[in-house]
Amino acid sequence: MATTILSVQDVHKSFGSLRALDGVSIEVAQGKISILIGPNGSGKTTLINVIGGLYSPDRGRVLFEDRDVTALAPYKIYKMGMARTFQVPALFWKLTVLENLLIASKGNPGESFVKSLLGTFWKGKETEATQKAFRILDLLGLSQLWYQPSYLLSGGQMKLVEIGRALMSDAKLLLLDEPVSGVNPTLAHEIFSRILKLRDELGITFFIVEHRLDIALKYVDEIFAMSLGKLIASGLPDEVMNNKKVIEAYLGG
Repeated sequence: MATTILSVQDVHKSFGSLRALDGVSIEVAQGKISILIGPNGSGKTTLINVIGGLYSPDRGRVLFEDRDVTALAPYKIYKMGMARTFQVPALFWKLTVLENLLIASKGNPGESFVKSLLGTFWKGKETEATQKAFRILDLLGLSQLWYQPSYLLSGGQMKLVEIGRALMSDAKLLLLDEPVSGVNPTLAHEIFSRILKLRDELGITFFIVEHRLDIALKYVDEIFAMSLGKLIASGLPDEVMNNKKVIEAYLGG
């Protein structure tokens, strides 16, 4: 039986009279690609924001590798090995693709004022980080673009760079918010193919919010479906997509 890497336990979140999350419980298996689906207003974005620490739940807990991360600041969750990307990429636009990845490298001694003056403290670490960044770029199919300023990339390539930046932090779990939104179908399939490769070669777990089911279903291991703040179904793709509650949620009953 697969180990649970992320556990969401009876999470509630309201904004005034709007109950965005109403007792949501989810278990995400380690080393799997899971997606969270549901019509607009179902609570998907609120849930991923609670998991990533942007929102504090009104009630309930979030556990990451059996550690309680409920309401921890996002940077603390990030340091523990859970990284997040957003629907709209937020890169350093004038930096190159490689530089965007290197910024996310942890513990670089060159960031210390004193050590930055002494090359012996940071040159080895800098070389190691650069080699790691090129390995990640190769897995993402971006190694030939390492020198490009980020603003020259396509939308899909920008989303891949965001994933690469998250991987530079040695993340074990990636939360992806609509990674193929606004991307043409060919590149959308390429992005999910790269996600599959990262899972297989690096053992990364993915928890993905995604609307484009025509693209995503081919690549995922498990689906969680939400409607009106509640989890209404979970399981294998065929099971969930043929679930009566899921069909009703998408078709409006």
